[in-house]
Amino acid sequence: MKKISLLFLTIFILFSCKNEKKTEKTHTEKPTELIVIGTLHKPVPNFNGDTLYQILEKLQPDFILHEIDSAAFTSDFKFKNNYGENEGTASRMYIKKHPETQLRPFEFEGRNEYRREKGMRPTDKYTLRLVDSLNKANLLTEEESEIATTYKNAIEPLKVEAAKSPEHFNNPKTDSLCERRQFYQYQMIPKITNVREEFANRFLTKPNGEKISYRDGYQLWANFWDTRNQTMAKNIMKITEQNKGKKIVVLTGFMHRYYLRKELKKHIQGKDIILKEFYE
Repeated sequence: MKKISLLFLTIFILFSCKNEKKTEKTHTEKPTELIVIGTLHKPVPNFNGDTLYQILEKLQPDFILHEIDSAAFTSDFKFKNNYGENEGTASRMYIKKHPETQLRPFEFEGRNEYRREKGMRPTDKYTLRLVDSLNKANLLTEEESEIATTYKNAIEPLKVEAAKSPEHFNNPKTDSLCERRQFYQYQMIPKITNVREEFANRFLTKPNGEKISYRDGYQLWANFWDTRNQTMAKNIMKITEQNKGKKIVVLTGFMHRYYLRKELKKHIQGKDIILKEFYE
């Protein structure tokens, strides 16, 4: 009987020790922090490289992810050239002081070349100009005119927020404004371009010599908005999952922020990853 009691006592002690070690390990592991910062690429009075550098100094990230592709980096992830946008300026300043911090790209590879080859660029620009011109000439139907006018006006509240401090274009309210504007650009404008003959009968020439209509080029561009953002979110997640317990800052144009955060929220479900704001 004593031997049986001793056996149970030994098992109990071993089990307790194992649980204590497991608990101790859980408490020492840090969750991965993911912080998406919507930026303005070009320097303006309220936001420039120094503004972003000050944010990075407060955050002290382990990784800084950039909305550029790998062609802009050397094999050891240093900037190749004078990347002069706010994100590049701020990162250079920060890396100089914190050389252990890592830089990584998360962009859709070859974005600009891909868009030109497929005929999305500059078809997108000419298509939107034609929509605006038809609207001003009162040649659109009432429904089409409402779409074109709403799209044009949707940028105005975003200009107001973008002229303020970074917190104002990094919050759910501005994210909603961005989402509405992009919805009209990529989902509603095609309701005009896909039915009116003006867009089927005007063409541009792609780099390979083939012609593409405004209608088809614009639709390709509209579809690419989803493809690009979803690809960027996957690239961010790949880096994040490879660097558990790290603080990772994602720098992206603020019009992308709503889409990336929405995608990332899906990807981090059930994982030890926290999606935060830079001012939290």
